[in-house]
Amino acid sequence: MAASLLSVVGRFAPSPTGNMHSGSLVAAMASWLDVRAHRGRWLVRIEDLDGPREVRGSADDIVATLAAYGFRWNGAVVRQSARDALYRHALEQLEARGLIFPCNCTRREVEQASLAPERLFDDAVAVVYPGTCREGLRAGPAGQAARAWRVRVPDRVVSFQDRAAGLVTQNLAREVGDFVVKRADGLWAYQLAVVVDDADQGVTDLVRGADLLDSTPRQRWLQEMLGLPMPRTLHVPLVVDAHGAKLAKRNGAMPLDRERPLPALHEAARHLGLTIEHSGSVEQFWERATQAWAERWSLRLDDSGRVE
Repeated sequence: MAASLLSVVGRFAPSPTGNMHSGSLVAAMASWLDVRAHRGRWLVRIEDLDGPREVRGSADDIVATLAAYGFRWNGAVVRQSARDALYRHALEQLEARGLIFPCNCTRREVEQASLAPERLFDDAVAVVYPGTCREGLRAGPAGQAARAWRVRVPDRVVSFQDRAAGLVTQNLAREVGDFVVKRADGLWAYQLAVVVDDADQGVTDLVRGADLLDSTPRQRWLQEMLGLPMPRTLHVPLVVDAHGAKLAKRNGAMPLDRERPLPALHEAARHLGLTIEHSGSVEQFWERATQAWAERWSLRLDDSGRVE
């Protein structure tokens, strides 16, 4: 592998809704190992757009935990809350091209319009926006005021190659519908913000949890509409609880112990399928883990220097 020909830029973008736990450690480790294996740059971005859900002090705690576990990043830590102008500019671009429209539907109304009554309370069923406000705001109890902005999606398949999952396809119109880019409460939606941030920061490789695989077609559609680069992706297995749910702060995930990083690091590596010999130090662990990752996930180039 000619690593010097690859300008790999990765990132870890946690939400400050609590302390780091073993699930977030796996995501951070996968992203950083991929960058280390390709001698690239690794960025840390705090995704703090959802102020009501933010836990005070957790952003600083996440950064301190990363440092204690031996992570090293390039440049300053970026916070989404300081990037409003970038998101606004992207929204204006989409509006100027007629690619978004205002919507005053509530979530309950979308569910009622898109699902059979007996499926309304089934969380396993995807809610597809039925296009209610595509041709203009509909009259209703909330009046004519727009609640959110949605992007128009085509009735065609969006496809991409994931380094782990292989070929992924999704028909946005039939499986998602016109999705929100600015929320009813005035906050920026994740899908728009992450696309704008990754392009602005020059991110080339998204290595993140498998729960975000389903979001990638929406992000690629926005990238196409905004004329932005489309990063390579690698979605890694999630850490789950005893009931099979994604491990998260809201379901009791325990914070990482900053005083004893090695046990948690080895556990995270095992979850990623990496066999690492016992390490005497954090530095030694990262050296061995980087080599193991490179052997499994290194990007390979064809004769023209392009990634295969």
